Amino acid sequence: MSENLSYGWTGQMARIDVGKRRATKFSTEPYKKFLGGMGITNKIIYDEVPAGTQPFDPGSKVAIAVGPLTATGVPLAGRGSASFLSTYTKDHLVVDAHFGGMLSARIKFAGYDGMVIEGMSETPCYILINDDKIEVLDATDLWGVNIRDTTEILSNRHGKECCVAAIGAAGENLLPYACLINSRNHSGGAGIGAILGSKKVKAIVVMGNQSVFVSDPASVANLSDYMLAEILGSNNNHVVPGTQQSWAEYWDKGSRWNARKGLYWGAAKKPVETGEPKPYEINTVGLRCMKSTYDLGPAAEKYTVRMDGCYGCPIHCYSDLKVPRLKEVTGYESSGNTCVSNMAFRFIDGFLKTNMAKEHPDDYILFNTTITNEIDNLGLWDNYGQIWRDLGHCIADGVFERVLPKEEYALFDFTKFERRDPSILVELLQHIAQNDNEMSYIGHGPLVWCERWGEQAWFDDQRSKLINYRGWPVHHANECCAQVGALYNMVFNRDDMIHSAVNYQGSGLPEELKKEIAGEVWGSPDAYDSPKNYTPMNEYKAKFAWWSIVTDILHDSLVLCNWVWPMTVSPTKDRDYRGDLELESKFFKAVTGEDYTTEELYKIGGAIMTLQRANTIRGMGTTDMRNQHDIMTAWPFEKDPEIAPFTPGTDKMEREDFQKGLPMLYKEFHWDEKTGALSRESLEYYDLDEVADELEQLGLLV
Repeated sequence: MSENLSYGWTGQMARIDVGKRRATKFSTEPYKKFLGGMGITNKIIYDEVPAGTQPFDPGSKVAIAVGPLTATGVPLAGRGSASFLSTYTKDHLVVDAHFGGMLSARIKFAGYDGMVIEGMSETPCYILINDDKIEVLDATDLWGVNIRDTTEILSNRHGKECCVAAIGAAGENLLPYACLINSRNHSGGAGIGAILGSKKVKAIVVMGNQSVFVSDPASVANLSDYMLAEILGSNNNHVVPGTQQSWAEYWDKGSRWNARKGLYWGAAKKPVETGEPKPYEINTVGLRCMKSTYDLGPAAEKYTVRMDGCYGCPIHCYSDLKVPRLKEVTGYESSGNTCVSNMAFRFIDGFLKTNMAKEHPDDYILFNTTITNEIDNLGLWDNYGQIWRDLGHCIADGVFERVLPKEEYALFDFTKFERRDPSILVELLQHIAQNDNEMSYIGHGPLVWCERWGEQAWFDDQRSKLINYRGWPVHHANECCAQVGALYNMVFNRDDMIHSAVNYQGSGLPEELKKEIAGEVWGSPDAYDSPKNYTPMNEYKAKFAWWSIVTDILHDSLVLCNWVWPMTVSPTKDRDYRGDLELESKFFKAVTGEDYTTEELYKIGGAIMTLQRANTIRGMGTTDMRNQHDIMTAWPFEKDPEIAPFTPGTDKMEREDFQKGLPMLYKEFHWDEKTGALSRESLEYYDLDEVADELEQLGLLV
């Protein structure tokens, strides 16, 4: 082979100016120290989008990147990352979106490590990437077409092997809650759809026939087999089954390893029994996770066609359902998704109290799949469930009745919820996606609608789950490993999307064993607290919080699925349930030939977080991050008023204890312990000298 052959990397990225209908290519080499994915995209946004730029400005850009492990045979390496300016949080600071599906693999097979989309098109367009050829084509005929039909039209036009990523009505209408959907149901959120809509970009179509080379194919294959046989659990790396099984020493009813005898993919042409897949059975790994029944209850079994997933995923946490009654409501009887959007009505019903899940389970499934189909067709993002909580509150607590014009409120028959008529959901979601009415402000996020409608108290209402006054909700926060989750929910500019800690907490292993392993990984058993049995802050919890952040960033840069990685624990009794936290570095070396230790990779994760912190400081124009950015809402401290913090049975937090934790976390990152901002020493530690120079010129170093 040629000595110039690049392993893992393609070596080039694309720059696409949709206004000029021009594409150029540039080298990946200057960005490699940021690993890929989230690291590369954050560097591009820092370098190319000046502070003060607004999301819909001509100078706003979308950077998309895959990682060196993408499409190389590494399990669960099918995701990608995008960075851009937030459309819905305070100051419109840099945020990241992460997506699964097939888009990342197709980008790599086309010969690219990523792309930058810039400029403003005057008319609707779509980007077509076919190996070396990149075109910006007219999309006038597609503007106003839903995502599922757009995907079908473009797939028929360019070939079934292509991957289509498209925006829907929400993005076209510049609704801040708009996402980009690829492979029909795999989303990247946080407003990326609205930014692409402002540029009149309807879709990105990618096909490619390039090879992806790895340095040591045999090692990649052997590591993959080892991981699948001994190390890998199920979705969220739950490593014990959800029911007592003959092979298992432990079981936990909350486990997403919920396969069992007598549980079937009931709507398959020939029903498939999930059975009792065991460790070392590589070919049954894909049966472990029956996410449809986990999310929607036992009634979902008869609707489950199969469990599906992203490129290179053996876990398959994505539920493909066939619900005949759904066609009458949405026009399609098939539905597929995972996570919050698969069970969205649960959040609304927390306010409406229809008790549909228990009393009318088939209607409950119909309501949830109606939401899934509508938001995926509209390209409407739910902000990790926030829009559903906000909708429930505004309907049940009379906010809409108070603030909507009478004629707008009269458009909706809210008694349809009581009558179990899912058409109300179609009407509401389509109305919101139009972004031309009062109700649409719910899709601008609570930062906007709470102020507009005099509902600022919603931020401090425990039911809202809003965790930061800058506009984002919890993502495994104070209920996840106590202060650990609370701390890492503060440092990004949107919900953190970190699963490293909650994967560990929910693994299903006995609590005493988890504490024992915590001592080995983070230095003390006191790093980990059992759910709702919390102890005061300590330095080991800070290390756990730091580790949760840097592993998440590492995965979003390589790019790996943090819904399963890292492999802290395993399902294998022979290993005493210990996982393998060296797997990232082992795979990285096998793919790229570059020998990084785990500690070195973690440091790069810290560098990427610090780069984003620098961009945030620059965007806010302040060094007082502790008091201006990292501010948790009141409800985690004020819930359960009759119960004191650290009482068994509550996840209530204590303000002074949380404030004690912030400088401990800052210290782990080498940030200023008083302010949470950056010094020259902070940045030079991560080899970010040029960033230090700029912040110093702006007077933003401490």
